[in-house]
Amino acid sequence: MSATQAYRHIAVIDIGKTNAKVVVLDASTGSEIAVFKTSNSVLKTEPYPHYDIERLWHFIIEALKDFAAVPGFDAISITTHGASAVLLDARGDLALQVLDYEHIYPQAVQEAYGQLRPVFAETFSPQLSGGLNVGAQIHYQQSIFPAEFTRVATILTYPQYWAFRLTGIAANEVTSLGCHTDLWNPTTQNYSSLVDTLGIRGLMAPVRSAFDALGPVLPVLAVDMSLTKSIPVYCGIHDSNASLLPHLVENEAPFAVVSTGTWVISFGVGGDLEHLDPARDTLANVDAYGRAVPSSRFMGGREFELLAAEIGAATPEAVEAALEPAIGKGLMLLPNVVEGSGPFPGSKRRWIADSAANNAERLAAVSLYLALMTEACLGLISARGPIFVEGPFALNRAYLKALSTATNSDVIALAGSTGTSQGAALLAGIRPATAAENLPVRAELAGLSRYRQAWREALIS
Repeated sequence: MSATQAYRHIAVIDIGKTNAKVVVLDASTGSEIAVFKTSNSVLKTEPYPHYDIERLWHFIIEALKDFAAVPGFDAISITTHGASAVLLDARGDLALQVLDYEHIYPQAVQEAYGQLRPVFAETFSPQLSGGLNVGAQIHYQQSIFPAEFTRVATILTYPQYWAFRLTGIAANEVTSLGCHTDLWNPTTQNYSSLVDTLGIRGLMAPVRSAFDALGPVLPVLAVDMSLTKSIPVYCGIHDSNASLLPHLVENEAPFAVVSTGTWVISFGVGGDLEHLDPARDTLANVDAYGRAVPSSRFMGGREFELLAAEIGAATPEAVEAALEPAIGKGLMLLPNVVEGSGPFPGSKRRWIADSAANNAERLAAVSLYLALMTEACLGLISARGPIFVEGPFALNRAYLKALSTATNSDVIALAGSTGTSQGAALLAGIRPATAAENLPVRAELAGLSRYRQAWREALIS
């Protein structure tokens, strides 16, 4: 019996950097039929900023307990943000807290790590700020907390930590290992030299496929959730790669996927790794099948939240209607709103011609900014073909129209599910959403070509 026949409902634990949720999806349609959400807070307490793991665990267990009753589920899959590793002691407890990847380390620690990390040609992982390179996190924890680090018995990637909590089985998985960690060599499909440099090879949990069912929910948890049958838990996947997975199943290369959340991550499926520029936040991700995928990113979701809070409200219809007026006025925003990542490093945010703009025009300029940043990211990875947009930006018509015009491409907006939950459920055999169910956006905004040229020129002036 295939997974799709065996499972009617699949529960997905979906932990993003800003928010976390547990959803139940219908295996035959891919639609969400139940959801609980919570914020994902960072504790600013000793020994360093870290995730509130026990609060998340309580949220997950309570949600699964409720969903076990109604609507019920037959399997559990997991997806989380990247750039996180979990250090366990011999009992399976945290040896050190799970570090917030935005924490900035002392300069001396940063410089020491810079001397250790492999070259880009080995890992296709650029040097990033804070702990966005997981290798930098582990080096920091080794260097600053040596006594605590001696207690580390197992190192897990983040989705697989939650699978471990549910099943007691420790594993690592390539989409999280290949997510700019410095720990993975995508061309050899094995650990990089850094694992031996840091002396942690013996601590790394076995690598398992994202598609593997690691085991059933532990008996004590099954009783707590009032489960009436054995529930398999799948290994899990990095969230942006979860968004990518349905497209790998449904579409032929070349095409691009733009996964939007806190980060806007662009994947050039069918591209090569020859022209990636680590100084401009390009890298190779690794898909669920272990294949390298040229990728680029900027913190667009975080930027949008900050800008929307600064500017104030306007209806989506008003923002869309304000696109061409904003273009005509030359109203533009230059990067970076959030510094430390993206295709234009070192650039400082700046508004141009904004003195008399209203809220709708400013928000239209924000959508133009996000579209031009995305277009730059797609260009850096030589992306070709149609562009699939996942997540919150799929609901932003102004952004979609600007992106279509800027790239001269069909843009297919996949609204509804963020894509991460559906992709994670696909590990257990869910039916992927198909692009045929979503009409492409194809737009030609008057004046955008000149606007884009002026925007690019302003970046270097």
